[in-house]
Amino acid sequence: MTETAAIDRLTCVIPAGGVGSRLWPLSRANAPKFLLDLTGSGDSLLRATWNRLAPIAPPERIMVVTGNAHRDSVAEQLPELLPENLVTENEPKDSSAAIGLAAAILELRDPDAILGSFAADHVIRGSVLFQRAVRTAVAAADQGYIATIGIHPTHPATGFGYIECGDARTDLAPFDVYEVEEFVEKPDEATAGTYLERGGYLWNAGMFIAKATVLLDQMALAEPALVASLREIAAVWGSTKKSAVARERLWPGLPKVAIDYSVAEPAAAAGKMVCVAAHFEWDDVGDFASIADLLTRGRKGDLAVLGDGAQVLSDASSGIVVSESDRLVALVGMKDVVVVDTADVLLVTSKEHAQDVKGLVNRMKVSGGGHLL
Repeated sequence: MTETAAIDRLTCVIPAGGVGSRLWPLSRANAPKFLLDLTGSGDSLLRATWNRLAPIAPPERIMVVTGNAHRDSVAEQLPELLPENLVTENEPKDSSAAIGLAAAILELRDPDAILGSFAADHVIRGSVLFQRAVRTAVAAADQGYIATIGIHPTHPATGFGYIECGDARTDLAPFDVYEVEEFVEKPDEATAGTYLERGGYLWNAGMFIAKATVLLDQMALAEPALVASLREIAAVWGSTKKSAVARERLWPGLPKVAIDYSVAEPAAAAGKMVCVAAHFEWDDVGDFASIADLLTRGRKGDLAVLGDGAQVLSDASSGIVVSESDRLVALVGMKDVVVVDTADVLLVTSKEHAQDVKGLVNRMKVSGGGHLL
């Protein structure tokens, strides 16, 4: 089958979930990071994701999976999104349930449908290179493989997972397609440095492309009850009443499992996973340090400022200031500082400890600070 025919069967699924607790207090339960403009571009991360996928798939083949609480916000930001392609979850159940439900719906619409999952909260530069990588992944998926897209690392990042690549698969594409040896959890700095020096390791961008049926059948090997429930929900998806009843009955009992564990790692071990080594710029803007680096493009000693009308006075300072208030934020001699000034919370930390904000959020959940989350 030709590449054109395969790409015409691609539906792009945008999982839009998660609070982004490392970006608290900017990202909160009622305004998660995918609904925010974290790059100063004027577009939210969700809107930018849609714009990036639009040249690859028409609106009828772009689907968004989000929580009930964010249905209206997603619809408002994406007026082109068809109502039947807005899939809502009763409660968060992690990526296996979210992507699996989309796959189960697509499987019924078209048994040969190819699904591509692209997170709503990533930042990508290089649209032509992104499209090329997706088309290569779709061609591999059309041959029955589960494909992922990996990013060439530019520094020894400790906030990303990694993919160890094996032999080149020139039978699937002339270049950039490799077997996946294994997925590696976030490493420490020394290990990440070793990966960079050794080569053959890519950042795991969490993008998966496969035939919907192939993805579900692989997931069913690890989580048979989950897939059975998702297929049961999908079977009545076209009926508002039956769908609501099925979700009310089945959704609370679904296990919380990341798709990395239900699909990616088992598929790699079974030789069913391939990786496309991509050349575009990528970041998952997982914390304020990554936003600072993104906005300054790696220029050491610069101070990034985010926020409409932010008032910042700086002398010999670097890092990032995010302001949602009309107060003046004044910095003197602060290196790699993180200041987030909102109406009800002031966060001050450093880029070095930006990942630790999540731990602070977890402490607040059990100490009576939940109203601020």
